[in-house]
Amino acid sequence: MDGPRRAGRSRHRALQITAGAALLAVVAATLALVLRTPSSVGHWNSAQGHAQFLEAYETAMRDMPEAAETRDVRTDHGFVRVYRFAGTGDAGPLVLLPGRSSPTPVWADSLPALLEIGDVYALDLLGEPGMSVQEVPIDSDADHAAWLDQVLQQLPEDRFTVVGMSIGGWTAVNLAVHAPERVASLVLVDPVLTFSRIPAGTAVRAIPASVPWLPSSWRDSFNSYTAGRAPVEDVPVARMTETAMRAYSIRLPQPAPIGEQALSGLRMPVLVVLAGKSVMHDVDRSSRVAGRTLRDGTVRVYPDATHAVGSERAAEIAEDIRVFLEGQ
Repeated sequence: MDGPRRAGRSRHRALQITAGAALLAVVAATLALVLRTPSSVGHWNSAQGHAQFLEAYETAMRDMPEAAETRDVRTDHGFVRVYRFAGTGDAGPLVLLPGRSSPTPVWADSLPALLEIGDVYALDLLGEPGMSVQEVPIDSDADHAAWLDQVLQQLPEDRFTVVGMSIGGWTAVNLAVHAPERVASLVLVDPVLTFSRIPAGTAVRAIPASVPWLPSSWRDSFNSYTAGRAPVEDVPVARMTETAMRAYSIRLPQPAPIGEQALSGLRMPVLVVLAGKSVMHDVDRSSRVAGRTLRDGTVRVYPDATHAVGSERAAEIAEDIRVFLEGQ
């Protein structure tokens, strides 16, 4: 029994490493504009870095249930990697959107419980390190919504529950604002830039950690800070994320915070899961804004959880989602 428990703790701590990746990617994108690097699309900085990432990605995927199907879906901005996992429940399908620099394997702790709800599609975000390949610049929030909507159009179902963690939460809401037709409901797991801004102190801490040529210990320190000072271990998801942050250059516009008018215009049911100890947004303000603006919103706060709440409370969040969907 000790082996499985250690493996679970290692995956959990590895997922904590991804907690700050959203902010680091935002800062890195700003630095890229300042430094004026020539490429207009996300790209790997070297063949060696790409190979290291692929090795870590493939190793991390071994902690996931086996995918029933793998697709590379063509959009106007590039190919998007989509995995379909066959669930045992009938409330799906769910579409999972991860955080920045944190592709599909970050859902390892969450996926087993989510599959009890229904079928699951997991995407590697376009313009991010992963198996998706950006070919055309993404210049606006509308572009972000367009490529994701084009992916959903090519899946066999008509409507989906879109589940986003961290910057994936912003991505889900941005889709619902610009292209709501295929969004049956939203689940937002400690979303950033959605109900309140990133605190200034956290943004300042992210600046040195976002510079790829500085030691990895700087990124480890920041990621540990976002996860409540939890220790960092060298396990596959951690290696994958560290390699992604170091070896891949993101060329995406800085996400615009979702305005209250846009939030009040959402007509679908929305479940908001907030971490009481998150340093990625003002939790009290986020709760108030969500409660005030959402027409059909449910807000659930986990007081002792950090920004890594998706892995810390995976089974409980899955139960929240199940109850939320049953109530529709």
